[in-house]
Amino acid sequence: MYIIFRCDCGRVLYAKEGVATRKCVCGKTLKVKSRRIFKKVNTREDASLAVQDMQDEIYGNTGFMKASDL
Repeated sequence: MYIIFRCDCGRVLYAKEGVATRKCVCGKTLKVKSRRIFKKVNTREDASLAVQDMQDEIYGNTGFMKASDL
């Protein structure tokens, strides 16, 4: 089981249930137990997709683009 939560910087993260801490790309180390849980999913792939969907809802299109498409 994986849990989906947010960092103070706004980035959506996931971690395996039972993990004590998770480090965000912003550099902050988070205590997973004290974070607000937005969603729980069964597999790592589902967690990755859930994070992408939430980031897309918050910030708009977050997908990568080729330089030629810009």
